[in-house]
Amino acid sequence: MKKIIITLAAAICCVAGASAAPLTDSLKPKSAIDTLKTKAAIDTLATADKYRKVVLYSNNTWEYIELDRPAISDDDFADNWDIESIHICKDIPVSSLPAEVDLLLADSTHGWCAPITGRVSSGFKFRKTRNHNGTDIPLTVGDTIRAAFDGKVRVVRTVGNAGGYGNLMVIRHPNGLETYYAHLSGFIVNENELVKAGEPIALGGNTGRSTGPHLHFEVRYMGKPFDSERIFDFTTGEIRQTEFTLKRHYFNIYSHYGMTDAESAATQERVYHTVRSGDTLGAIARKYNTTVARICKLNGISQNKILRLGQKLAVR
Repeated sequence: MKKIIITLAAAICCVAGASAAPLTDSLKPKSAIDTLKTKAAIDTLATADKYRKVVLYSNNTWEYIELDRPAISDDDFADNWDIESIHICKDIPVSSLPAEVDLLLADSTHGWCAPITGRVSSGFKFRKTRNHNGTDIPLTVGDTIRAAFDGKVRVVRTVGNAGGYGNLMVIRHPNGLETYYAHLSGFIVNENELVKAGEPIALGGNTGRSTGPHLHFEVRYMGKPFDSERIFDFTTGEIRQTEFTLKRHYFNIYSHYGMTDAESAATQERVYHTVRSGDTLGAIARKYNTTVARICKLNGISQNKILRLGQKLAVR
């Protein structure tokens, strides 16, 4: 790492974007020993690059410090490898996961590819009486489905063995994520097979709990799903960023792409009501000392919405 030594006043100017004043001989350390005697870190300044900091020292010098950047490790496949279970890490609660983790999604040797391109018909949300943990993109039966990232196939399940997923494939990726491809009509690759981003892996279909041909696509970390639209713009087929910071509140079913971090974090503090027989929006609003309008806004529904038994509504 190259160290840049400069006066403290000039360092602050550099961080702010101004030109640094030239060094004078009187300000330069006379020797490495003198530097060690007088050099003590007194402050750290952020830069536009979150992995590069400026450290200010007591002897009126500064230097850039490079922090560890996220990396893609091809040795990560073995962790929690389980071909018998669809979901891993069931015994690990979301609350025990890090507040945030930096993930490198792609680099010069590991690519990316939207599994299919098209409009989103249903996103990551609470739908009817259960969580909808993925993103639905309509297709024609037989359309090619592609691997989102380099990885290894962990699960291949057929209709009757994967619940509502129908024909399902789960791929483990070296960036720490797993991707799910559901309602398929056929498979092109098999369990334990290595795949590259963009490689054809399956054919789109209408199997399982499906009301029409579409791909149900999920992204999970430590077995916990979050909104896959945080990763891909499915309309354009583009990745949103190659360095992604996954935050713990993203795992909440009410946290979705497009929210500010404050709005997303607030979903963790919300109070929910499970609809029972005889419930109305008005009665629920009175129970929780709120308004029907507020409940409708929180849940994205109209005041004429027909409530279903077992449905969960955010009320505060």
